[in-house]
Amino acid sequence: MNVVSPHIVLTSTDMTAAFATKVGAILSKGDTLLLQGDIGAGKSFFARALIQSLQTNPEDVPSPTFTLVQTYETRTGEIWHADLYRLSDPSEADELGLYDAFTNAICLIEWPDRLGNSTPKTAVTLTFETTQNDDERCVTIKENTSALAIKLLKALS
Repeated sequence: MNVVSPHIVLTSTDMTAAFATKVGAILSKGDTLLLQGDIGAGKSFFARALIQSLQTNPEDVPSPTFTLVQTYETRTGEIWHADLYRLSDPSEADELGLYDAFTNAICLIEWPDRLGNSTPKTAVTLTFETTQNDDERCVTIKENTSALAIKLLKALS
């Protein structure tokens, strides 16, 4: 059963970064976040803040728009950040090694619809939306009964 949470309103980029840090603190190997939203909705900003919050020495975290996947070593293990916007077929994700990463790393997936029906059953979807205020974002968590969803909702309550 999937349940859609109330919207979380993030009124500034600092608040979005703090939210990303809080989410990052509960992630572990095998966890996948599916980041949905239009271009400019804040998916990459959130992913960048989350990754940097887990790095011992925060480094530049470029968007994987053209490389498709960027990997990072962090205190909690390897993180894969994927931007699948340019994929035309779900089988291309296998060529990137994503299906192995789903079990061996923390995965942050932008444009997860490109995976078709191949998303991990335990993945949690975060949908980002812009508002009339430039730096404000609304995030909706579509959760399931996975351990990650339970940890995430508990941490945010």
